[in-house]
Amino acid sequence: MREIASLAALKDLTGQEIAVSEWVDITQERVNQFADATGDHQWIHLDVERSRKESPYGGTIAHGFLTLSLLPMLMAKAIVMSDVKMGVNYGLNKVRFPAPVPVGSRVRGRITLLSVEDIPGGAQVIFQVTVEREGGDKPVCVAESITRRYI
Repeated sequence: MREIASLAALKDLTGQEIAVSEWVDITQERVNQFADATGDHQWIHLDVERSRKESPYGGTIAHGFLTLSLLPMLMAKAIVMSDVKMGVNYGLNKVRFPAPVPVGSRVRGRITLLSVEDIPGGAQVIFQVTVEREGGDKPVCVAESITRRYI
């Protein structure tokens, strides 16, 4: 967990990798719950036997949007800011899914600070979050996450 004392201190870290999250398990149960929550029941995510036989991945894989949805949790477990009372997701810029996430994998986020811009009551912060799979040779998600942090 990286502790950052203030938004002012955060600005000094622009352009740097500022934190790496802990590993998160991608279980079939998590994938099934995501499918139920979103209505995306494609067989490559849910049908273990069919995926072993027919999928180019050799088994079920996590939804790309499941991986993306982990960003707030990965960031919250990696960075704490003492003077921030509230943070909100404002949006995303670029998002890519360069590699699949096989069920049974573990992923973590590498967080780089791209910019900090003052707004009334706080700052708009853009992070690049690179989600990597343990043992993988390519990232599974690369996204620019825009958050607003209020003091």
